[in-house]
Amino acid sequence: MTETDYALHRKVAEVSRLVVQVAEQVGHVSGQVTAVEAGTQQTRTELQQLRDEFRAFVDQARLTAALQRAETKVGVIQDQLDHEFGHHKVVRRTAVGMLQAFDIGLVSEDTVRMVGDQLMLQTPRYWLAPALVALAAWSADDPALCERAVQESFRRSPDRTSLFFALVLRRQGRHAESTRWLRHYLMAQDPAALGREFAVILESVAQGAFGAAGRGMLRDTMDEWHELLASDEGAEDAQIDRWRAEIGGLCPPVAADEFPFLSRVSPQWPPLAQVLSAARSQQAVLDKYTAIMNAEHTPSSRIEDAVDDILDRLVSEYDNEELPLRRDLAFQQAVVAHDGDTVRAKADADADSASYDETLDYLTVQSTAALNPSAIGTSEATRRLAVAACRDWFHHAHQAVSADYRGAVPQDVWARFDATYPIGSQSFTLPQWGGSFRTPLPELQQDLGAHWDKHTAPFVAALGYRYTSKVAVAALVAVIGLFIGSAIGGAATVVIPLLIVAGAAIVINQGASKARQVQESARVLLGEAKRDAQHQLAGASADLTTWQQAYAGADAVEAAVREFIASLSTATEAGSPFGGRTVPREGTQA
Repeated sequence: MTETDYALHRKVAEVSRLVVQVAEQVGHVSGQVTAVEAGTQQTRTELQQLRDEFRAFVDQARLTAALQRAETKVGVIQDQLDHEFGHHKVVRRTAVGMLQAFDIGLVSEDTVRMVGDQLMLQTPRYWLAPALVALAAWSADDPALCERAVQESFRRSPDRTSLFFALVLRRQGRHAESTRWLRHYLMAQDPAALGREFAVILESVAQGAFGAAGRGMLRDTMDEWHELLASDEGAEDAQIDRWRAEIGGLCPPVAADEFPFLSRVSPQWPPLAQVLSAARSQQAVLDKYTAIMNAEHTPSSRIEDAVDDILDRLVSEYDNEELPLRRDLAFQQAVVAHDGDTVRAKADADADSASYDETLDYLTVQSTAALNPSAIGTSEATRRLAVAACRDWFHHAHQAVSADYRGAVPQDVWARFDATYPIGSQSFTLPQWGGSFRTPLPELQQDLGAHWDKHTAPFVAALGYRYTSKVAVAALVAVIGLFIGSAIGGAATVVIPLLIVAGAAIVINQGASKARQVQESARVLLGEAKRDAQHQLAGASADLTTWQQAYAGADAVEAAVREFIASLSTATEAGSPFGGRTVPREGTQA
């Protein structure tokens, strides 16, 4: 029995040693599993950052590609315009040059006629070519040829021909004849479908090019047109919408990093950013249009030069065949201006698409001259008068924009917190918490802290070691060992169960120790997350105060904009130069 007991003792000791080794290996494996989980979480975080960076790279690449395509297309379209319509430029340059040649008498009549004949042959179907033949015939005192040339030019483009000769005759001091051509032009016009050349009329008003009689005729006609079209609410609304789009286009973007905490935790951030952006447009509008109205315009000292400038604009106006290319060119240039952002470029292009229509109603001409004078070829001097003429639409659009963003101010701003945090092999998800900033900040922070404590306490407790199940398993194994010992008999009856209990105790102790470490780590991590959430809450509250101050300051400019628009009623054409001028003759003063 002694030898049997000794051998049994050695075997039990060996089993005990193996149990201890198994316990150690289990603990080691548990540590490795935790390390793997930590590595996995780090990998997920890095992958998330990589995904965000990749998306940002893709977005930037898309903008860059769009910008490069637009720059290429701008060059292609300009080349196409030069190729298809470049020959018109020669005729345009010759027109005013021919009139100036008449002034100084340095070019012979034969040369003038030869140039006119060449251009007539080189530019078929272009209205200005026969008009130049008419000028050459007029200079050569050939009334029959002059009449035929005028009729051909009129057949090709009645409106432009009428304006051209009205301006030429005004330039030569033929007031009655000039006024007759101007009246002929105005009577043939439909104020709901004016040709693009009508912008020259606005330019003539700004420059006083037609003298007192012509200015009175133009004022009466345009007032009548305005009354006629203003009775159509749809036409008025269309102009107000254009001015609203103009004001909207001046809204400066509000970056999230200007209010970092508020933008991160408040679900109301998008409307807050939009409202502040719209309010800041007040200063942008005031700055832009104050500069336009205060810009000094020095008129030419001679009416001939002023009329020549207007003639330049008339003959340089796009032909209808050019408009599709011009519209595409304007869009591509907008893409370039917005650094490849096609969405913003399309919005700008759509808002100004009417500028590239073949015909425009009188109200649209006025708005276009004020908002995009380059689209119809008018000057900054004309723009000033157009802005003043559009003051009612400007006023209504400004009122509507101001009312819209004021009505969009969120009545209650909230903070919201909900996130998931990795804790070892598990993760803690904070249930959503929300609180209104109408509540004092200390109460909000206390409530947020209580929310954290309420949900983290049971989570941390659940990470504790489950003694009951482990002890039950150990007891079951000990009972089995007792039966085995009883079957063997002798000391094994007591020794085997005791060794099993001892080994189980070691394993349970190690497991409990590991669980306590996990719990402590969870308490530290979640405690830091709680403090960070409370810090973000305090930062968001401070950001909201800053936002309110910024909004109040931006919105306060609305009164100044309103006063500025009201002051536009004094900016009329009454002070236009050359109102009663006549063309000086040799030996007289202008």
